[in-house]
Amino acid sequence: MSARGPRVFLLRHGATAWSESGQHTGRTDLPLTDEGRRQAERLAARLARETFALVLVSPLARARETARICAYGQVAEVEPDLLEWDYGDYDGRTAADIRRERPGWTPWTGGFPGGETLEEVAVRADRVLARVQEVEGDVALFAHGHILRVIAARWLEQPPLLAARYYLATATLSTLAWERETPVIERWNEACHLEGS
Repeated sequence: MSARGPRVFLLRHGATAWSESGQHTGRTDLPLTDEGRRQAERLAARLARETFALVLVSPLARARETARICAYGQVAEVEPDLLEWDYGDYDGRTAADIRRERPGWTPWTGGFPGGETLEEVAVRADRVLARVQEVEGDVALFAHGHILRVIAARWLEQPPLLAARYYLATATLSTLAWERETPVIERWNEACHLEGS
């Protein structure tokens, strides 16, 4: 890989009670579970060999706690555009529960009453990427599953709907990079550091 610009490390926060139960967790500010903290400790060990010119973190506690456990709490800048998708009336509900009212519903095509549209999430993702492009050196983003997936799609110059194809587990590491002039995914949903957690 020859770098045209920075690599962007996408770091999903560790597990919460709702990520474990399958409830949509948008703006509800949940802490990490004990398992989530253990995951973050293992992610910290994986990140120990990396150096970042900029570290950005969502304002929500689960992302900030993950960044702190990974030893970036003092240097991470809070970035409101890294907030998770606002799920509106569906925050805290599972997909199965929502589908009882709306058969066939998905977050990507069904939307969130009272929340953000996918297009609004993509605008935020584009602002994060514009900021990243100004940095000389690698960047770490501590955030949430859906916003990080949309950031990846926009990095690849794809419509945000294609983010539906990029699954992210908790406490995983993904890297966006360059092959010559082409933005690429260098690694995705890396979880080998979580083995045995």
